[in-house]
Amino acid sequence: MKKQLLLILFLSSLFLNANSRNIESKRDSIVIYAHTLLKTPYLWGGTSTKGFDCSGFLYYVYKKYKIKVSRTSSGYINKGNNIELKKVKPADVLLFTGTDSSNRKIGHIGMVVSNTDGVIDFIHASSSKKHFGVTITRYNNSGYTKRFIKAISII
Repeated sequence: MKKQLLLILFLSSLFLNANSRNIESKRDSIVIYAHTLLKTPYLWGGTSTKGFDCSGFLYYVYKKYKIKVSRTSSGYINKGNNIELKKVKPADVLLFTGTDSSNRKIGHIGMVVSNTDGVIDFIHASSSKKHFGVTITRYNNSGYTKRFIKAISII
């Protein structure tokens, strides 16, 4: 009986580890695909390679991987699982206010591409004149720290 239980526990751990590797591989694939869209122009309401807004960009990327997400940034408020900012992983979503950080409604979103010891880079479609279009921003050195609302995992 003990041997059977040990065998079941061992096989379960193999399955869980394989499942975890599959999820991590999917996260990596999503981020790699998002990188191929760098420098796509910003277009309010855009959902194609002709131009994206922030939610249109994430909608387009996640759709390729059959992950259903909101078409609007505000639609992310009650989606996914909330996670601590310091624990974000590639393909997680960061939710921000719009340009007025005192209005605590979601107005912008981006996708985490890396988190190295708390230094977080994210990819997003920006309407900023400095970084117009799909770009990567270092969260820690940006004005987005004031605009941060929460992080979620949808994978």
